[in-house]
Amino acid sequence: MSKLSCEGIGEMVVTLPAADGVAGGQVVTLGEDGQVAACASGQRPCGVALEPRGGCAAVQVGGFARVACSDSTVKPGFVTLCGDGKGGVKKAGQSDTGGEFLVAMADGTTATIRL
Repeated sequence: MSKLSCEGIGEMVVTLPAADGVAGGQVVTLGEDGQVAACASGQRPCGVALEPRGGCAAVQVGGFARVACSDSTVKPGFVTLCGDGKGGVKKAGQSDTGGEFLVAMADGTTATIRL
């Protein structure tokens, strides 16, 4: 258990239309139609879906969020991340459209990132 907590720091949440299949806790991307959808492998996340209901989702777009991380090599610091296609993030490869995120904590299965 970590002695460090980033929970609530700088949180910013917006409500957006959500595509079918968006689940709470997964990283999402914003489509050209203005809907958030599950972030595909290699895509840059725009935020984290909180709890979708009625065709909309509260999406955390600012602050620190704890997300699933399928890449055990992710360590604290500035890291170029992208969606892993399973609701979490991984280090971006050369052909991915990831972005640089501050990783505050990482334990091999989750990472706390600044959106």
